[in-house]
Amino acid sequence: MEDIAEKGLQVVVALAIFAAIIGVIMLIVDRAPKSAREKVQIAGFLTPALILLAVGLVYPALQTTYLSFTNAAGEFIGLDNFVWMFTQPEALITLRNTVIWVVLVPLLASSIGLAYAVFIDKARGEKALKALVFMPMAISFVGAGVIWRFVYAYKGAEADQIGLVNQILVWFGQTPKQFLLDAPENTFFLIAVMIWIQTGFAMVVLSAAIKGIPTEIIEAARLDGASAWQQFRNVTIPTIRGSLIVVVTTITIGTLKVFDIVRTMTAGQYETSVVANEMYTQAFRAGEPGRGAALALVLFLMVLPVVVYNARLLRQQKEIR
Repeated sequence: MEDIAEKGLQVVVALAIFAAIIGVIMLIVDRAPKSAREKVQIAGFLTPALILLAVGLVYPALQTTYLSFTNAAGEFIGLDNFVWMFTQPEALITLRNTVIWVVLVPLLASSIGLAYAVFIDKARGEKALKALVFMPMAISFVGAGVIWRFVYAYKGAEADQIGLVNQILVWFGQTPKQFLLDAPENTFFLIAVMIWIQTGFAMVVLSAAIKGIPTEIIEAARLDGASAWQQFRNVTIPTIRGSLIVVVTTITIGTLKVFDIVRTMTAGQYETSVVANEMYTQAFRAGEPGRGAALALVLFLMVLPVVVYNARLLRQQKEIR
């Protein structure tokens, strides 16, 4: 009991000292000139955020960068981890798969979302149709991976199929297929899951952008005799260009970081691994934190241009407004 009372007293004293320090600082600030007071207030608000940013982002980034130049024993080995990344067959397959993901997912998800937004705009049951497409966004990537593992499930040529796709093949007299084992097409079956999830996001954002197009522009195009395709190409696309770029870049960033789908469905086996999954595998499974850090650094460098471009685009749009 005495220890508890002593610790309680220490806490009270510490709080009193802290309150006294804050009171002195506030007194000094109140008596300072207005310009100096504003600077102190700004510094007071920014300092905690800068400290958290340094501890949670800057220091880990510097530590990861240094770690990427070391081996499993923590010894400095220069660029060996990066040489491994761009020379070993398994690492090259990982980079190839990542490029395929980054090309196909944003392109197809944005295109399908845009087409869906255009075709159901002002249609009967528009809200329900949008809800159906957006629903996968409410599912976690792990949950989506589990769902689609059942969709692609294979039980042997002579067994009853529980996977939807293989059952459809059986109905049409085809042989069931092991969709997740056969490379390189298994990568495309994993990509379909990401497209299924991201299409709803693209549809919602682009649908809102389409509804924001001034009716005067659309009516003017119709009076000029523009066909539906000409209106879409010359009016809709240029008007929603900013939203379209934001959607593409956002999906691209998410695709570069994809981990859960690959880890849940194949664990990166059968030539399906991507950079984020391989980073985890090397750092925590293979006991090569240096290689995992090198992959993390490369992933950061791949994401950075997209983030910078998106930020510049948003700044330009603000300047126009």
